[in-house]
Amino acid sequence: MNSQPSSTPIPASAPSGDKGIQAGKIWLNGQLVAQEEARVSVLSHALHYGSSVFEGIRAYRTGRGPAIFRLAEHTRRLMESAHILRMPVPYTEEEVNEAIKAVIRENGYQECYIRPLVFRGGASLGVNPLPCPVEMMVAAWHWGAYLGDEALRSGAKLVTSSWIRSPGNVLPTKAKAGGNYVNSSLAKADAVSAGFDEAILLDAQGYVAEGSGENLFFLKNSVLYAIAHSVTLVGITRDSIVHVARDLGYEVKAVMATRDELYTADEVFMTGTAAEVSPISSIDFRPIGTGQAGEVTLEIRRRYLDIVSGRDPNYDHWLTYVN
Repeated sequence: MNSQPSSTPIPASAPSGDKGIQAGKIWLNGQLVAQEEARVSVLSHALHYGSSVFEGIRAYRTGRGPAIFRLAEHTRRLMESAHILRMPVPYTEEEVNEAIKAVIRENGYQECYIRPLVFRGGASLGVNPLPCPVEMMVAAWHWGAYLGDEALRSGAKLVTSSWIRSPGNVLPTKAKAGGNYVNSSLAKADAVSAGFDEAILLDAQGYVAEGSGENLFFLKNSVLYAIAHSVTLVGITRDSIVHVARDLGYEVKAVMATRDELYTADEVFMTGTAAEVSPISSIDFRPIGTGQAGEVTLEIRRRYLDIVSGRDPNYDHWLTYVN
């Protein structure tokens, strides 16, 4: 047997034929640079210990050019996340907003997903993050339906994860921190590997917390219930849907719920910047309602897409027009 190590090189990036994320120009520490030139040290504290915070934001095509949905709220949450992790951001909120708009303009996007990231750089590799400089980047790229086009048409299939959502005395659950998402990525990977579209995470007491990166709603007897939980991030899309549903005439209540309450719901859907409003067809092999995307879910989704696309003037204050 040949005991020599293989001479086959390990690929440093995406496999052949898969170009991976194409983000064009990226804003890094105050400068717009090409994606392949946006270099960060492999000794960055964030890479080794997860000391980063980020946001997910979407810009949509409108009749007045690209518009960013609830930019101010996303930037404020980014700053609050950094504050929780003791990371003084070297830019003001307005400077961050201008950087985001600059990336969209520079790349000529009419619609895109936007990822601002604040992270600790590579001055020290002790666990203590404080000696490491705080850096920042903003990237954007085209990103379609997060759970897939088929999940939007027919409803996504969910499974309850064996991983529980981290409690607030273990990790700072109100910070959108990179390290927190090990919990989410484990749940997501297990769900997809088992043939499902997404995972549901419970808390230590067995109550529903959220998906791997989404908030949950369910409809029962014409009342819409928004899952509320102390261990989840405050969802900007969730807040938007509460307003939209009430304007459509639905009673909305924030509740704690067990997973069997979701099993017997008339409809269930997930919300998030990436997921937008995604219908759910089954949970843990049990069909939800008719086993298809629900009518109320689709009504709310249509109104949401009208709003983000600038077709509803009542919500124009949620849009930041890039040009």
